[in-house]
Amino acid sequence: MRKSITTALTTSLAVLLASACTAESTSNQNGDIQQTSAGKVRVERIAGPFSHPWAVTFLPGGAKLVTERGGTLWHLLSDGARIKVMGVPGVHARGQGGLLDVVAARNFSTSREVFLSYSEPVNGKSRTAVAVARLDEQGDRLENLRVIFRQAPAESTSHHYGSRIAEAEDGNLWITLGDRGKANKAQNINNNIGKVIRIARDGTTPGDNPWSNKPGAAENWSYGHRNPQGAALDPQTGALWTVEHGAKGGDEINRPEAGKNYGWPIISYGTHYTGLKIGEGTHKPGMQQPAHYWDPSIAPSGMMIYSGRLWPEWKGDIFVGALKYQLISRLKRDNDSITAEERILKGAYGRIRDVREGPEGAIWFLTDAGDGGLYRMTPE
Repeated sequence: MRKSITTALTTSLAVLLASACTAESTSNQNGDIQQTSAGKVRVERIAGPFSHPWAVTFLPGGAKLVTERGGTLWHLLSDGARIKVMGVPGVHARGQGGLLDVVAARNFSTSREVFLSYSEPVNGKSRTAVAVARLDEQGDRLENLRVIFRQAPAESTSHHYGSRIAEAEDGNLWITLGDRGKANKAQNINNNIGKVIRIARDGTTPGDNPWSNKPGAAENWSYGHRNPQGAALDPQTGALWTVEHGAKGGDEINRPEAGKNYGWPIISYGTHYTGLKIGEGTHKPGMQQPAHYWDPSIAPSGMMIYSGRLWPEWKGDIFVGALKYQLISRLKRDNDSITAEERILKGAYGRIRDVREGPEGAIWFLTDAGDGGLYRMTPE
């Protein structure tokens, strides 16, 4: 069982790193210069404004796709132009719902397929859905859109959709699903509430899923999650990592494994917003401990695991966007253990919604606002 990092040594190191890297920037016509543990970095605003952007994915040749929560998908061309993509599914754009993640298929260069997650309206309720479609040759329309997954059951709330997508090397998809504010359902494996699921690209269930033959549970991979809004694959091992919102405290990093229970709402390192205790405490036999947790919460968003291409000293580290403190949290990793935290860009650019590594090794991020932007961070 993995242990949370709570030692005084780790805490002290994290505080030192965070204080050393508080955002102090100088600006010039080519962007801002920020200080980090790896030296100075340059941060440039590449595109915007966007209205509450949620995710970015990279296409061959330097183009990108960006979602806006309100339901718009933008195609950003390599020359800086942008095209509004038609054919996007209708979304429940309320609360935390809307058009959420976008991921270009690993074989996009031949298939031109992209995956979208979104909150789908259904009979006055909504559910997380995932669709796959082909981006046409002109780059302005989605063709042959097929819904390959729908969360069951639909709920009347408009929050905790989860919704990050990660495509494994074998083409199977992991999708994170929040508890929709129905916390106790996260402990019931016979639904998709508060789960990480695993499906094939056509929506069928892989035969080696832990409950592949159990009706209502076949897609489920792990359970007991609150609201995982970040997911990333380790580029070295292919292992899935997730980050999820706690309540008042208790944001978590996990490495979801088949059939395992991650505790929500029975165990948590946070409290209810009222200050009352959640569940039974922080530990219980049969329930997994997080690899890392935050208290107070940082309100985590997108995440990635860095290849080391431009910053070799950061190879294998986890990068998580934070909405609350408007920063990127870099978690130093030793295999499955988190050993230190560095807080980068704190307060410099606003709420950070997504963090991705670009094809060239730069770190890209989206800011979540009515005039949100797409930024690129490179060594100075």
